[in-house]
Amino acid sequence: MKKAFTLIELMLVVIIIGVLSAMVVPRLAGRSEQARIQAAKTDINSSIPLALDLYEMDMGHYPESLDYLRTRPPDGESWRGPYLKKKSIDPWNKPYIYKAPGDHNQDGYDLSSSGKDGQPGTADDIVNWGE
Repeated sequence: MKKAFTLIELMLVVIIIGVLSAMVVPRLAGRSEQARIQAAKTDINSSIPLALDLYEMDMGHYPESLDYLRTRPPDGESWRGPYLKKKSIDPWNKPYIYKAPGDHNQDGYDLSSSGKDGQPGTADDIVNWGE
C-alpha cells in the first residue's frame, strides 16, 4: 500500500506557510534601506579609506579620482594597484563623491554618498566628516 499526503494535509501545510509568511515579511520590510545605509557607511569608513591609504603610501599623495584606485594614473610609476576590485558606486548606483584635499578634512580627503535622494547636501547624505 502506497502512502501519500491527503489534500487536507497539503492544505494545512500551505496555510501554515502562509501564516508564517504573514508574520515574517512585514518585519523585514524596510530593512533593505537600512542595509543600503549600512553598506555605504562601511564603504565610506572602512573599505575605500583603506584603499586610499594604501594608494597614498605607494604614491606619496591621495589620488585625484577614485578611478585611480582601480587603474594606473598617468604619474603611476610606483602604483601597486589595483587597490579596489570594483568601481566606487554607492548602494543607490551613484558614484561616491571624493575630493582631495577635502573641504572638511584639509589634510586628507572628503568622501561621501548623496544617499537615496541622490542630492548632495541633504539630510540623507553619508559622509566621512562630522557635522
